[in-house]
Amino acid sequence: MTHLQAGLSPETLEKARLELNENPDTLHQDIQEVRDMVITRPDIGFLRTDDAFILRFLRARKFQHFEAFRLLAQYFEYRQQNLDMFKSFKATDPGIKQALKDGFPGGLANLDHYGRKILVLFAANWDQSRYTLVDILRAILLSLEAMIEDPELQVNGFVLIIDWSNFTFKQASKLTPSMLRLAIEGLQDSFPARFGGIHFVNQPWYIHALYTVIRPFLKEKTRKRIFLHGNNLNSLHQLIHPEILPSEFGGMLPPYDMGTWARTLLDHEYDDDSECNADSYNTPAKDIEKELSPKSMKR
Repeated sequence: MTHLQAGLSPETLEKARLELNENPDTLHQDIQEVRDMVITRPDIGFLRTDDAFILRFLRARKFQHFEAFRLLAQYFEYRQQNLDMFKSFKATDPGIKQALKDGFPGGLANLDHYGRKILVLFAANWDQSRYTLVDILRAILLSLEAMIEDPELQVNGFVLIIDWSNFTFKQASKLTPSMLRLAIEGLQDSFPARFGGIHFVNQPWYIHALYTVIRPFLKEKTRKRIFLHGNNLNSLHQLIHPEILPSEFGGMLPPYDMGTWARTLLDHEYDDDSECNADSYNTPAKDIEKELSPKSMKR
């Protein structure tokens, strides 16, 4: 084991070897091969190319060097193409902060039986008067940036549960093709996280219809990992044990506290709302929703 694998349990080390083709004897060589490809894309500003950073991209692509580099390039290209999204990219940004406090995203305390972090979203919590869908996406990306620092999660990955209960048709109308494209590009194509499952529960017909529209633009691997449970929580429990789920998902734990993850990121600033006046909400992010190109999503 090299110092780059420090923090991994023996079980996770074995999982990395078997599932991700991670080999401690060639780890530095694998990283260098990806780093050597940086010169092939002079159009992209690679702001980080240190060993630990590149390693997370290798893990996300099972140590396929070119695929890992392509993901690394897309990561920085996405940020270059959406500069306003990453201005004031911190938990205390007013829009991001309010999204986090409303549980976008939430994170359960217990990992699933595969060691994956369970993220939860309660869609109806979105307060359209206080922050935008772009702010929600920024809060999710910021949260993933913090979580992916954990090498265990780099190997084991994440599971996402979205509860669509009480999500209104008016809210759903804001899920425009351009907004969905931005989210798909940011989460599916440009971030070094392994998503083991995306679970929809209590989705109304219009969310099911929306998924049908965007399904062709998802990678086959992503499509296979999306599960539409409706109000059948038994099918959810077959994949995620109810012992680690809150009561909202038919689990055995108390209702989820929406501020759990927000307090972790914000610490003592969680209750400090002095900067959150009516005029301070992330204007650039709001402008993005108006300026996003309406062109069709590309595979």
